[in-house]
Amino acid sequence: MSSAAQRREPAAHLGSLAAPGVDSAEWIWRSGRLQPWGEATIHVNAVGHASVAAVFEGIKAYLAEDGENLLLFRLEDHLDRLYASARICRVEIPWTRDELTAAIVELMTANKASDDTYIRPWAFPEGVIREQMVPAGVRCEVAIDSWPFQSGFKREGCRAGVSSWLRISDAITPPRVKAFSNYHNGRLALMEARENGHDWPILLNDQHKVSEGPGACIAMVRDGVVVTPALSSGVLESVTRSTALTLLAEEGYEVEERTVDRTELYLADELFFLGTAWEVLPITTVDGLQVGKGVAGPVTEHLYELYFSLVRGRSGRHLSWLTPVPVKAHG
Repeated sequence: MSSAAQRREPAAHLGSLAAPGVDSAEWIWRSGRLQPWGEATIHVNAVGHASVAAVFEGIKAYLAEDGENLLLFRLEDHLDRLYASARICRVEIPWTRDELTAAIVELMTANKASDDTYIRPWAFPEGVIREQMVPAGVRCEVAIDSWPFQSGFKREGCRAGVSSWLRISDAITPPRVKAFSNYHNGRLALMEARENGHDWPILLNDQHKVSEGPGACIAMVRDGVVVTPALSSGVLESVTRSTALTLLAEEGYEVEERTVDRTELYLADELFFLGTAWEVLPITTVDGLQVGKGVAGPVTEHLYELYFSLVRGRSGRHLSWLTPVPVKAHG
């Protein structure tokens, strides 16, 4: 390990997203019924090759300002992406969107969720898969688990470094698919970043243009314009990215989706990561060069306020993006 990595603890580490000291929820929803967390097991032989084709979503439910509801954020869009991922991977999810919506609400109720909650529906080939390539059209088992998370804006941000690992491409293993196997690409980049004394990596695509982080999209502010790499740059079709671009445009900011050169990162006035898990995370250094004043910039802070006013139901905007689950029903 480098001396820099030994001296400095990574900032803004997201870990498992679970609140400190909180164990997993009591129940998991699994293929049509609730199952106690400790009983939700499969044979070890069912893990290996089946994992290659597994797809998932990460969805957050935020406690509303009045404390009476948890607001599932853009649930329909997340489920649409889950089915899109399954289609590209050619695996079959045997449950409808309405059934999975009902399952998520049932799970939250059973777990007596009363604070910010992370929900993860995931689909993986059913039974023991011994075919290395996993056949097309294989039927999937669906599980949904959840756990509490803690949200909070880190104005001090994080240190980023451009990775020597390139982002996977649509011609190799499509990054618009939210598959567990795709995250190994980001994992390799993350380990390298930590060894080099950074918190998070920024990956370039096969054209050596800026792509995204290991689990989040990236955006910059340059000369007053908010710029994010185009979807053709090898990025996940991020729900948070779409939300941010919509909110910023509504506030009168000029926004662009285009290819971004690595050197533009060094000239940016502001940089930040965007994602369901990451929310809005400022980037304060890139390859050791300070970004702006070395803390979250004004556009980043404004976006954070817009985002959290929306997801907690304070703004009254885009109400169709919020699916309420009454907290009082969990008592």
